[in-house]
Amino acid sequence: MAKRSGKNGAKSGEKKRRNGILIYHDMAVYENFERCAHRIFQVVQRAQRARPGAPRYLYLRVQGHRNDEGGYDRDAWEIMRYFTLEYLFPYLTGASTPMFEVKNDKKQCNDLPDRLDIAYPKDEDGFWYDVDTLSVQSRELISDERKSPPSKEVIADYLGMSGDPCCLICWRRPAERAHVVPVSLGGSMNVRNFALLCDEHHRDAPDIADAEGFWAWVDYAEMRDSGSKWEGAPEKIKEWALKFGSRIGKYDRSELDFVDAVKFELAHLYGWEEDDFSSFSWGLHEEYHRVLDVATGRHFGIDKKVSTHAWAYNVALYRLDRNKESRLRRRKRVLLFDSIP
Repeated sequence: MAKRSGKNGAKSGEKKRRNGILIYHDMAVYENFERCAHRIFQVVQRAQRARPGAPRYLYLRVQGHRNDEGGYDRDAWEIMRYFTLEYLFPYLTGASTPMFEVKNDKKQCNDLPDRLDIAYPKDEDGFWYDVDTLSVQSRELISDERKSPPSKEVIADYLGMSGDPCCLICWRRPAERAHVVPVSLGGSMNVRNFALLCDEHHRDAPDIADAEGFWAWVDYAEMRDSGSKWEGAPEKIKEWALKFGSRIGKYDRSELDFVDAVKFELAHLYGWEEDDFSSFSWGLHEEYHRVLDVATGRHFGIDKKVSTHAWAYNVALYRLDRNKESRLRRRKRVLLFDSIP
């Protein structure tokens, strides 16, 4: 029998009500299914480690990710309908998304798997680009008839921004309209084919005919340069950001030459490992770039950009390496919050 104490006869062994943990995640327009799922899963794991068994509530919002009919695209639909509602829900007490708000009627499960493994449909390896065709890969399948770009305000609204439009990566103003797929490579004036970037990040962004490759780079650059968001903030805000583990200031990687910068991006954005790098004759490539620098300064009429060349090297590797296991190994190295030094 439970012991009683005090005037009210309260049970001395009665458990205090536990405060829950609210997990908030914006599925940014540059996040695909894999990146979004892994990141939410990682935060749920951290919540369990920090406060084992505490009720967890997921509050998910979606930026952009619209299809041709105006509904949610495949990535956002699968995150809400399948990942959140079917896979992750047993490990939550409740969940709220733009499509539904539900409470778990069963006891929250706290025995989370050590890792999240995403299975791809049969005969697919999860790679986002058809390396056999090298065709234009656009998010909008049906291009509208616009002949001029939409306003920055319309683009900002699609991207889920409020207030004065700013750079997606560093939050600086003014922001420029950046084509996801350049018009010269088949891109349209559809609002889904635009990002807002500052002049610096606009210059650095890849010039490629692959929308998902562009958004993957924006995602990578946003994490790589995350500290730049706080550069103009008041000192008290900077102290608060440092207290919670944020970076302050942008890392200076100016000492990297072009080839080393490409290698850095291949490793941290595309998940290349030693076996991948060893398959290239990098000495030959260094000489190749040296000749082009002296002779032209441009590569076959395309501005010399680290991001463009890293993307092309990665696609080239997929074209040469048809081993499904090695493809999946690289694919599973999803860019997480603390994976860029």
